[in-house]
Amino acid sequence: MATEASLEGLVEALRRLPGVGVKSAQRMAWHLLQHDRDGARRIADSLQQAVARVRHCERCHTFTEQAVCSICLDASRDRRQLAVVETPADQAALERTGSYRGLYFVLMGRLSPLDGIGPLEIGARELLDRAGDGVVEEVILATNFTAEGEATAHVLSEALHSRGIRVTRLARGVPIGSELEYVDLGTIAHAFIDRR
Repeated sequence: MATEASLEGLVEALRRLPGVGVKSAQRMAWHLLQHDRDGARRIADSLQQAVARVRHCERCHTFTEQAVCSICLDASRDRRQLAVVETPADQAALERTGSYRGLYFVLMGRLSPLDGIGPLEIGARELLDRAGDGVVEEVILATNFTAEGEATAHVLSEALHSRGIRVTRLARGVPIGSELEYVDLGTIAHAFIDRR
């Protein structure tokens, strides 16, 4: 019975991952235990190390093992620009483009009043302090184009504007390589509104 309880515990732990349901968690658990015990140990060790070592950067709130992340410490970055993103994954996506050389502020979420997540829970006060440091000239709101991301961008934009800080928003529109007949109507409408 102890084995069954351990297996159930592993399945429940795997279910905590986004997009993983009971069946997927069971398949993963069975695979690791039956075919890749060494891989299971590596996952367990890596997870323990990450939980013990990784924390939030004191300046931008992204994940780092140091007090201040390497991007914030990079003297070649343009300190006049501050891109605001929802998560470290969004920051990583922007970094992969190689087109942005400024600094970041990671909200670690987005506004969601129904879930009890307001401006204080996403670090709005810290963002206002950081943006008002006298060095930042432009805050680029790079939140996602979801209802919550748009609401977050709107609230932050109003707060930043009230302090005299220049605010821009990522452009949105039709993806490169797409055909208009297959693009959703909302994206086409925004592409017309945001055209250059």
